[in-house]
Amino acid sequence: MTTLQLPDGPYRLRTPEPLPRPARPAAGRTAFAAAHVVADPLGGNAPGAPAAVDWDATLAFRHHLWSLGLGVADAMDTAQRGMGLDWAATRELITRSGAEARAVGGRLACGVGTDQLTAPARSLADITAAYEEQLAVVEAAGAQPVLMASRALAALARGPEDYHEVYGRLIAQARGPVILHWLGEMFDPALAGYWGCAEVEHAAEAVLALIKEHSSGVDGIKVSLLDADREIALRRALPEGVRLYTGDDFNYPQLIRGDAHGHSDALLGVFDPIAATAAAALQALDAGDLDRYEALLAPTVPLARHLFAAPTFHYKTGVVFLAYLSGHQNHFTMVAGAQSGRSTSHLIELFRLADAAGVLPDPDVAAERMRRFLSLAGVAA
Repeated sequence: MTTLQLPDGPYRLRTPEPLPRPARPAAGRTAFAAAHVVADPLGGNAPGAPAAVDWDATLAFRHHLWSLGLGVADAMDTAQRGMGLDWAATRELITRSGAEARAVGGRLACGVGTDQLTAPARSLADITAAYEEQLAVVEAAGAQPVLMASRALAALARGPEDYHEVYGRLIAQARGPVILHWLGEMFDPALAGYWGCAEVEHAAEAVLALIKEHSSGVDGIKVSLLDADREIALRRALPEGVRLYTGDDFNYPQLIRGDAHGHSDALLGVFDPIAATAAAALQALDAGDLDRYEALLAPTVPLARHLFAAPTFHYKTGVVFLAYLSGHQNHFTMVAGAQSGRSTSHLIELFRLADAAGVLPDPDVAAERMRRFLSLAGVAA
């Protein structure tokens, strides 16, 4: 077995269980993995600099997700939207991912936002126009639009009616049903009070009213509040045919499994590092093997809770670190220098939890890369 010297002593890695590659996507749940981008290690990628992306490695990772039967949610917060991935790089990412998705028949949803605005929006018309510009790019790429939560709208809107005005216009002009996006302030503090309400229960009422008014144009809503009870309550109140895509990276096994009243589908950042395990679990759920489903996903929950620990918006650092340990990229460099977003001790514990969850496919590769990381961090190994 592979061993590694960690600061508190020798550590022996487990041999992960081989997981069969699914022959087709799961039928019982629609599942998107929100995918990260791979930085060009020789690009600038300093805080505030334009993003330099390794396109070959970035697109190869999307093919990895499609090969497992998962959909790809691209140009979302996992791809560092609002944390270093500027609009020029985002536009190219959407266009390139769209071409790759068409080539292999992969399912693709892409974020539509307002982050190309370089100054505070002066009106709802400014915000709507910014959304419309990005919507055109996503639809031209052949991707399903995800209307992302907008910092500009959160800053300008006076109440729920302003959200309804902007979103109503966008839903009406989209070519097909869109996915709405409710990202809690733990993921982005600038989104506090989204939907025009300070209290979450009132925000849920506001967004539910919007969905009911435009239900034929809404495929679903992605909810990232890390509150299973609130998600379930909203899910049960949705109009028939409108999906609840869980973005709850703490409680996803129970929410996807569901109950007698229904289930959540998935659009999850945690599905990026646990993709193979998640795909196998969804296949087990299709087969009605709930014990297998639970056995696969339960060990990933401690990993996810550590990965998304406060400050939650730095979870992208852990996602990319795990991609490096798993061999999906050959360096631990991020857009905007975000590799510094987590401490060495946090990443050591992430390594332990990833190994315990069985999501490091090659223990020898993971151990060697962990040794390099510890050496560069000044930790004897």
